[in-house]
Amino acid sequence: MEAPATIPRVPLSPLQFFRRASEVYRHRVAVIDGDLELTYGQFTARCAGLAAGLRAGGLRPGDRAALLSWNTHRALECYYAVPLAGGILVPLNTRLTVDDYRYILDHAGARLLLVDPALVDLARPVADAVADRVVVLDDRTVAGVPWPASESLIGGAAKGDPARVLDDVDRVDEDAPATINYTSGTTARPKGVMLTHRITALNALDLVIHARLTLDDVYLHTLPMFHVNGWGGVWAITAAGATHVCLARPEPRRIVESVDAHGVTVACAAPTVLVMLGNDPSTAGWRPRRPVRWYVGGAPPPAALIRRMEQELGFEIVHVYGLTETGPWLTVCEWRREWDGLPLEDRAALKARQGVGQMLTGSVRVVRPDLADVARSGEEVGEIVVRGPTVTPGYYRDAEATRAAWAGGWFHTGDLAVVHADGYIQIVDRQKDLIVSGGENISSVEVEAVLFQHPAVMEAAVVAAPDPLWGEVPKAFVVLRPGASATPDALITFARERLAHFKAPRLIELVGELPKTATGKVQKYLLRAAARENPPRPA
Repeated sequence: MEAPATIPRVPLSPLQFFRRASEVYRHRVAVIDGDLELTYGQFTARCAGLAAGLRAGGLRPGDRAALLSWNTHRALECYYAVPLAGGILVPLNTRLTVDDYRYILDHAGARLLLVDPALVDLARPVADAVADRVVVLDDRTVAGVPWPASESLIGGAAKGDPARVLDDVDRVDEDAPATINYTSGTTARPKGVMLTHRITALNALDLVIHARLTLDDVYLHTLPMFHVNGWGGVWAITAAGATHVCLARPEPRRIVESVDAHGVTVACAAPTVLVMLGNDPSTAGWRPRRPVRWYVGGAPPPAALIRRMEQELGFEIVHVYGLTETGPWLTVCEWRREWDGLPLEDRAALKARQGVGQMLTGSVRVVRPDLADVARSGEEVGEIVVRGPTVTPGYYRDAEATRAAWAGGWFHTGDLAVVHADGYIQIVDRQKDLIVSGGENISSVEVEAVLFQHPAVMEAAVVAAPDPLWGEVPKAFVVLRPGASATPDALITFARERLAHFKAPRLIELVGELPKTATGKVQKYLLRAAARENPPRPA
């Protein structure tokens, strides 16, 4: 048989997983959203129909389409429909300001805004920043809202030929952005991280491998889909043929109800979600009927939290680490069989480490300023850098920030870490969060982990406070567990008994809650500002 003159090159894209699911899993349950269940046949038909409708409505290849939504089946469909139509999805954090939204929509050059009907009030003041139009993700026009409903696009998609949309998967440019994900912008304007079809596909495969996803898994979307595409979960679950369970907000009672109702087996979350879950009355005496694997990242989980979740709720906690710019998953704390017999406290301490590079992330190192590797001593601190196929090619329309991040040919994470003798990485702090007191470096993560060991402490965040003698000293903001009591002086004494005295907080402020992003990360820049306004008393 004669070979073709040109052998087709099939692009690597999560859309390939989507097309396969439409063929192989069409009768399996794909999505559960409240009372709605969709098979993969129904789900993929809806996505293709929406993609065809977007094309017929004027979305052109390379156009940016922004998404402002909770975790719903319609939001999930957008992660397929927009790139299927040739567009680039720009997920928006649901907790930004009008100024932030206007900046992102303008910077991205968004031609379309897809908005959850519950969030139309957030969209109204920024609708004029969208070049073409706003579409409401609903089955009918919302009263008093002049924008069309997404179902009208799906319903009128016949003229856009949904079948041809699936055929076009093989013509995707794998090096073109599938999404542009804007960073939180806590210290400057948000930056648009470009994640290509190839990057998002490889990251999804890393999830399938390291989250051990199978056909039998039921995945609960406790993590906002807008947060780096739900850490890639929007595509990885489909790749495995598993079931998506949509959850608008990660409220403890709703998590428990969803886990029980649908037999959830796997979820992702920031540590704060587990903190809320473990301290909510709905979990008192509760255990899931099927084992649940929680992949925890976004902030280093204290060992005491891991111990509590495994002991009290029977969860399996797996620590993962990454950044928006790395796809996001970068490392995983792979468990080793030889650790099984260790005491619970030792096992929890091992699980609190960030671990080793994932299978498809390339090379992950901890280096000195000259890019030489730190010693595997567990003591020498360096910066985590990475170079691999899941790392962003750069920031959208920001060549200067791209060059700075890629100094020396390695992507600089800004996270400070040590490497243990077994090669496992452990973060000690973010560069901007490191406290320098009298010339000594203090890890805010280390101090927080100690405070978390106190039985009365539910959450703790440590930041630098100005000091006329030492320059900076640690200040802790602490949230107590419901019904618990502890004085600031007692907590300081507790910390001093377990830390070198210069590391212990000089001042502890008890607060009702910590300021957080929508993904559960503590907004330490707000706490640093508060610490500057109310510095520690002289010792």
